[in-house]
Amino acid sequence: MAQPTTTHGIGGLTFDASRRHRPPELNVFLALVLIVVVFEALGRLLMGDSFLFNTRPNATSIFNTARLSIIILQVSIVGIIAIGVTQVIISGGIDLSSGSVVGATAMVAMSFAQVSVVNGQPNPKMMLPEGWQDLWVMVPVVVGLGCGLIAGLINGSLIAYTKIPPFIATLGMMVTARGFARWWSQGEPISFPTAGYAAIGKGMMPVFIFLALAILFHLILRYTVYGKHTYAIGSNEAAARMSGIKVDRHKVMIYAIASLLAAGAAIVLSSKNLTAQAGMGVMYELDAIAMTVIGGVSLSGGRGSILGTVLGALIFGVIISGFTFLKLDAYYQEMVKGAIIVGAVVLDQWRQRRSAARM
Repeated sequence: MAQPTTTHGIGGLTFDASRRHRPPELNVFLALVLIVVVFEALGRLLMGDSFLFNTRPNATSIFNTARLSIIILQVSIVGIIAIGVTQVIISGGIDLSSGSVVGATAMVAMSFAQVSVVNGQPNPKMMLPEGWQDLWVMVPVVVGLGCGLIAGLINGSLIAYTKIPPFIATLGMMVTARGFARWWSQGEPISFPTAGYAAIGKGMMPVFIFLALAILFHLILRYTVYGKHTYAIGSNEAAARMSGIKVDRHKVMIYAIASLLAAGAAIVLSSKNLTAQAGMGVMYELDAIAMTVIGGVSLSGGRGSILGTVLGALIFGVIISGFTFLKLDAYYQEMVKGAIIVGAVVLDQWRQRRSAARM
């Protein structure tokens, strides 16, 4: 049976109902639901237990709230990074430095967040000279964000003004920032933060920070000039230049924001762990990129959303929690992650070819 068409407007323009398509975020959400159903079925079949629901006889809630909390908590910090990476990829770029920026920022911020006395004795892990301890919590936060801002400005300037590929520029920053993190304390961990700094990552605070930033940048990308210019540059940079968009300056801004978010994730992570180590954030950049790709952000630029990235992060969290629930080895998680990333990119390429064929 032929699809109905509606004729309207001057010249008898027609609307073809068959050309309608679902929002990509809906497809990601359906994939999330399917993965949850699969783990629920496997749990009932193999473990005799439920993945999502609370089966204890004295349970006060239908859902397993502890597991749901763990799912969102374990992806919230990388999710903060993914919010910045989403904007970079939408603009047609890539950022490989965010994980190393986490390590460098965590070391510097924790140095300014230390207490002077531990159990009645001078702090044995004191990094800065005496007098730079017990500072107001905003001091390490601002210093940490400043480190991220510097890294982002360097990334963006190299990409915008020297025209080197984003892959090379951010790869260089990845190596440099990791080396800086190790040099800062000669590889030693930095511990004993103030109570104010420790409160940043306490309990479910990382989740609240992640969701607040996701809502903020969703609105920014959707309703502001910054968002419109970001999509325009990713769709067609030459056309964006011809339309009057200051592309180079905007690229610097995008990479600066992405590194600021990575620095924010570092502050939350070091606060949550009550310590900072040079190895913090290893592979975080790849997880963040994977979340964005799974969430429907096109690696070709010009398409994607923060909502999709949040759903991609939830898919990651469900997979990790599901494998733990089924008591499968952690190595399988890495293999599944790789397969999902490749599958998401293949699906994205297929969608682009299908859209081009309909034009």
